[in-house]
Formats: sequence, structure tokens, C-alpha cells
Amino acid sequence: MPHRSFGQQLLTNWKSGLTVALISLPLSISLAIASDATPVMGIITAIWAGFVAAIFGGSRFNVVGPAGALSGILTTYAILLGVGILPILAIASGIVIILFGILRWDRYLIFIPSSVMHGFTLGVGLIIGLNQINFALGLKGLPAHESFMENLMESVMHVSDAHLPTLGLFFATLALLFLLLRFIPKLPGAVIAATLGIGIGYLSETGALPFTFLTLLSKYGALKATLIQIPVFTMPTLNFTLAKAVLTISVVAVLETLLSAKIADGMTKTRFDQKKEMFGLGLANIASGLVGGLPATGVLARTALNVKMGATSRMSSAINAVCILVIALLLFPVFQYLPLAVVAGILVFVAIRMVELEHFRQLFRFDKTMWGLALVVAALTVAIDPIVGILAGAAVALLIFVQHLSVGRSDITIHRDRKIIRRLSHRDIHKHEDHGDITVYRFAGELTYFNAESHERSIKRIKCETLILSLRNLFYLDVDGLHVLHVIIEDRRKHGIDVILSAVSPFNEKMLKKTDWFRQMDAQQKIFASTTDALTALGFPLR
Repeated sequence: MPHRSFGQQLLTNWKSGLTVALISLPLSISLAIASDATPVMGIITAIWAGFVAAIFGGSRFNVVGPAGALSGILTTYAILLGVGILPILAIASGIVIILFGILRWDRYLIFIPSSVMHGFTLGVGLIIGLNQINFALGLKGLPAHESFMENLMESVMHVSDAHLPTLGLFFATLALLFLLLRFIPKLPGAVIAATLGIGIGYLSETGALPFTFLTLLSKYGALKATLIQIPVFTMPTLNFTLAKAVLTISVVAVLETLLSAKIADGMTKTRFDQKKEMFGLGLANIASGLVGGLPATGVLARTALNVKMGATSRMSSAINAVCILVIALLLFPVFQYLPLAVVAGILVFVAIRMVELEHFRQLFRFDKTMWGLALVVAALTVAIDPIVGILAGAAVALLIFVQHLSVGRSDITIHRDRKIIRRLSHRDIHKHEDHGDITVYRFAGELTYFNAESHERSIKRIKCETLILSLRNLFYLDVDGLHVLHVIIEDRRKHGIDVILSAVSPFNEKMLKKTDWFRQMDAQQKIFASTTDALTALGFPLR
């Protein structure tokens, strides 16, 4: 991309930056409330985390700020450890993220498959949505419990105390957002809903309506926009709960940010700097925490909007942060009239949109095991803890992967009278008794301690006069695999089968030549450069 001056970048990116800011402002307030924090903390996070990530990050398009994926986690620790812990968690998570980047531990996050992350997202979406019951029903003064399930049961027990006008406003907001998405998708639904809600909330606060709604003003008092809200830093007790919180936030923030950046790259045919993006995310969280904000992450929905509105560089994300600041300073007092029922409608809408139903449909169609795992991860996330859901899901997914690796893959060709009579895979060798006079067994992938026993079982089923073991597609051979290969050869020879090796790669040959048995086979002319050469030596016609 040709270098553009500051002025050119400003002219190119102001529209996308402003548009994303208009969406980010009501969402940042709503997501802060969903995190059991104050609206001001959400605005601070959007400004500082967004601006620092734009300057130091490695993606041209990623928008960093408060996110739904973190809100369901933060609310648990805000209740458990107090809202004052959230800036400290942001700082600690930022440091851990930078360490992840320095140590390149982000590479190991590939062991968390997309099905686990989608299950986690479903769980977080449920937490966010169900956490809005009190706001949607207009319930006040309910005691807060440490666990999500206890709070949910508390809310359910008081459903009969629901305020019907509040419930009606919640459903009206939710319906409006879906109607706008369906028929006028270019209009920012959150902005429209918030604007109309502010008008209703103002009428409620001034007594112009026959009923009153709980608003940000009545819950948090008069709101005043501020750029910095220095938190009271008290050294928390270092315990398992705190360590688990920091680890959970760090892992989720990294995964969400890298996923968002990769999707943006797919939309723009560009490539982001992963190491730099990790560093920028870490600094963004540290900056957010130092000024009283929340942990932040890359946000896919706002990033996608940024791209669709024509963003060309990180200037757009920086403009987004500055515009949030300007709009907040000018209009933040107006937002105090926003009814919490409208906030609940926006958050439930966000929670529903977080869940990618198409991915679950594909999982159910192509891999029901991973579909079931995704649902288990969602259930663990909701019922126990988000990090338990992620770690348990990753562990089970790894076990499933190891199970797949433990099955030795191969292609088998059976010959009789110098003609091919059958081709089959390792799965079907037990279905056939006739293995011809010459059988070619082609290893596929690797021969290691994972799957050597599986290959041994398959080959011991083969009954023929000559067995050719083709190593052309054997890409990796470890010591255990080397030992089992020798055992296989000796076992087949004891059963009167002549064994030939073919197509040994230079990498495998280097290891094999260190063994006496391979050198003996070579001396006996039982090693061939290719399977074709071996078959030709056995009397097959030249092609």
C-alpha cells in the first residue's frame, strides 16, 4: 500500500471512525453495566484501550474496547471481589498478555479449537442475556450472590414482582433492534434504540408518563463524562480466584482479538502483525486499568463495521476513540436518562448476535461429537465458570484429536497375478480374507508411539506372499515407530511373507540406516527407491 500523509488518512478514515464511535458509545455503556461496572468505566475503556491499541497494535482494522465475551466473565468477579477489582484485572491481564507475546505462548492457543470457543461464546451469551432479567422486569433491591446461578434463581423467584411497563419497553427495544437489522441494516440499531430510550427515560424522570422507569440516573446518580477516573489501588490478596480471573481474561482477550484481526484480514486481503497486535492489546489493557477502565479485547462486530465503512488504516480506530471522547463530553449527561430496560434490550440483542448459529448447524451436520462438546462447554461456562468451560473443552478436544491420531492411516492395494484386484483403507482390511499374492501397504502421515500399535494390528491381518511397505507418505517416524516397524517385518517373515520396503524418504532413511536390520535388508536388495521399482522387480510389466 502506498504511503499516505496524515491528512490523507484523516480524510479517508473519518467516516468509518465516526460511525463506529456512534455504535461504540451506547454499547460501551451497556457492556459496562453488563460487567457490573459503572457506565463511566465503559466509556473510559472505549477511549483509552481503543486509542492505545490503534497506536501500538498490529492490525489496521481491529477495534478494541469493552466486549460481550468479557462481560459475562467480569460480572462474576465484580460480584465476588468488588467492582474496584476490575481496573486491577485490566492491568494484570495486560501484563500477562504481553508476557504471552514475548514467550510466544499465543501459538499454543491453537489447541483451543473453534468449536470450544463457539461453545464458550454461547455460554457467555447466555450469561449476558440472563443477567438482564432484573432490568427487563424492573426488579429492584434483590440481593447479589457470588455465583451466576444463584443470582439467576433469585431473579426467577421474584418474577411475580415484574413491572409490566418496564417489561413492555424491554420487548419493544428488542423488537425494534431486530426489525432494523432485518429491514434497514445500514441504520445503527443501538443508536436508534438508545436515542428513543433516552426520550422515554426523560419523560419518565420528569413525571410526564403515568409510570416510571429505572434509568441510569436513578441507579447511578448524575453522570459526568470524565477522561480519567483514577482507581483506588489496593493490593488484592493473591489467591487462586484472582489468578484464575487474570488467566481467563487474558486467554479470552487474546483469542477474541486475534480472531477479530484474522477475520478483518480475510475481508480486506491484508495480513496483520500478530506479535505487535498482542503487544498493543497488552498495553491497551494496562492503560485502561490505570485510568479506571475495564479489561478490553478486539471486538468483531465493530471491527467488521469499521471495514465495511471504508477504513484503510489504524487511523480509523484512533478516530473512533477520539470521537467517543468528544461525543461523551458533549452528550454524556443526556445518557443518564437511558432506561435500564433499553440497556437490557440492547444487551440481549448483543448476546443473541454473539452466537453463530450457522457454525452450530455445520458442526451438527459434519461433526456431532464436536457439536456436543460445544454444548458441554456452554453448560460448564454458565453453570460453573468460564475458564472451566474453556480448559475442559480444550482438554477433551485434545483427547479427541489424540484418539484420531492413534488410528494408523494407510492405503492398501491388493494384487493377484500381477493385476490389481482391490483397493481399500486400513478401516476395511478386516472385511476381506483374500489379500492376493502381493499387497502394498502405504503408510500415511506418521508412525509414532501414538499410532504404531494401530498399524501393527492392521498389517498383522494381511495374508499374502509378498508385502511391500511403502514409506513415501510417511512424513514422520519416531523411535517407537522405528521399533514397531522392525517388529512388523520380523512377524511377517515368521509367517512366511517376504517383506520389501519402498520409497524411503531421505529423512526417514537417515534414521533407518542406523539400524542393523535395515542395513541387512538393503544388502538383501529388499529396499527400493519406489513402489513401481519394487513391483517391476517382482515381474510386473514396465509402464
